[in-house]
Amino acid sequence: MKSLKLNAKNLSAISERIATPKYDRSALKTGIVHVGIGGFHRAHEAFYTDQLLHDNNVKDWGICGVALLDFDTKIYNTLKAQDGLYTLIVKELDGTHTKRVIGSIVECLFAPENPKKVIEKMASPEVKIITLTITEGGYNYNEATKAFDFTNPLIKHDLKNPDHPKTIFGYLTQALKLRQARGLAGITIQSCDNIQGNGHMIEKMLLSYVEKAAPNLVEWLTAYVAFPNAMVDRITPKTSEEDIATLVADSGIEDAWPVVCEPFKQWVIEDHFSAGRPAWENVGAQFVEDVVPYEKMKLSLLNAGHSVLGILGALMGYYTIDEAVNDQELKTFLKNYMDFEVTPTLGDLEGIDIEAYKQSLLQRFGNVNIKDQIDRICSETSAKYPIFILPTINSQLKHQGVVQLAAFVTAAWALYSLGTDERGTQLNINDVLQEELHAKAKIAVNEPEAFLDIESVFGDLKSSSTFVSAYKEAYNNITNLGVAASIASYNLKSIKQY
Repeated sequence: MKSLKLNAKNLSAISERIATPKYDRSALKTGIVHVGIGGFHRAHEAFYTDQLLHDNNVKDWGICGVALLDFDTKIYNTLKAQDGLYTLIVKELDGTHTKRVIGSIVECLFAPENPKKVIEKMASPEVKIITLTITEGGYNYNEATKAFDFTNPLIKHDLKNPDHPKTIFGYLTQALKLRQARGLAGITIQSCDNIQGNGHMIEKMLLSYVEKAAPNLVEWLTAYVAFPNAMVDRITPKTSEEDIATLVADSGIEDAWPVVCEPFKQWVIEDHFSAGRPAWENVGAQFVEDVVPYEKMKLSLLNAGHSVLGILGALMGYYTIDEAVNDQELKTFLKNYMDFEVTPTLGDLEGIDIEAYKQSLLQRFGNVNIKDQIDRICSETSAKYPIFILPTINSQLKHQGVVQLAAFVTAAWALYSLGTDERGTQLNINDVLQEELHAKAKIAVNEPEAFLDIESVFGDLKSSSTFVSAYKEAYNNITNLGVAASIASYNLKSIKQY
């Protein structure tokens, strides 16, 4: 089979091998600017939009993908060379692969190369929505102060150099100033990140920045810009070289950066938009008045569950999430954490079968075809912990609930932050606070609670004697018995205690 490079010129020939866009991409207007064109966006929002664009009456919702950071050079160059096209590979539970080319990204911009062009695109009259996947850490939120972090050097740069911003806040502020000055209609800024109240979060953080950077914009922004909350879900592991090679071998398609994902997908969106929106509900999204019950359930169970498996699995020498969850003791530990510590915090979830949802998560985690790398799951844990795990701890402490298993995970994270697993193998740690985490972890060898001193992550958790006691006990257990034996011990305690 002759191999074909993925690009617009070869799309007709590729369509004889796998599914391709059946709509005229050249006829689309760019109605959405998306910042952060990584794997998750391409498996989720861009996929939903691609499906919607197959309705020939939909012409206004093409996506302009923006690579915001210098780090994003590779994905920008890849998508630019492929005319915005990429292959989505869905790894089904039965081991088969469902492949299709996604065409909803019709423009690509590289912000560091031309900031003005990105700002102008965001301010374009045809753009109605700016969507974001900038990761949990991208919101510049300090867990200790509960406020915008103006000490961030990049924020200081943007305040001094408004025409050459480096952060999303600098770009949005300049674009909204142009829209205001030109008398344009309002716009919607929609977060697609794993943050509870993600719409509220971007609104609060952006307003904090604007109040200092462009105070005359505040009134207009408040009146004309919408920030809907949303819950997003689709496990999207890092694309491997094997994935790229398999696509060539099976289909003869040379795609420099395909996206792999699980079959499950979910998108629950608050129906609050300033200037119209795509009918994503026609392709499986759900619009609701209140997203909170859905997102709290998902962040506390799925995302936290990932982190539990990632941290403990890494210390035990596992490399993928399916390996970790198929360790029966570790699987039992996660189920106990979800049952006894998370579920009591969720309240009434009308219309949701919580037990069925938890069982589905274990099945999804165990999909041996996904091979979601533990390195990816553990990356930027300092940004994830305050969002996925800390709210459960705080809620349990407030209501005199139990926190032993969450404390165990926290202690394991302290040991993980030393940089090696139990066999002495070097861990690949990727975290913006890596140096501080490592420094505190070294002190914690003799003073375990020192790890909790990082206020931007743990807030005032160290002031809870209940949590500190459970954490120190767990730290000592793991140190003395090892992770596997300690997990087994905690599972037995859970059976007896609950």
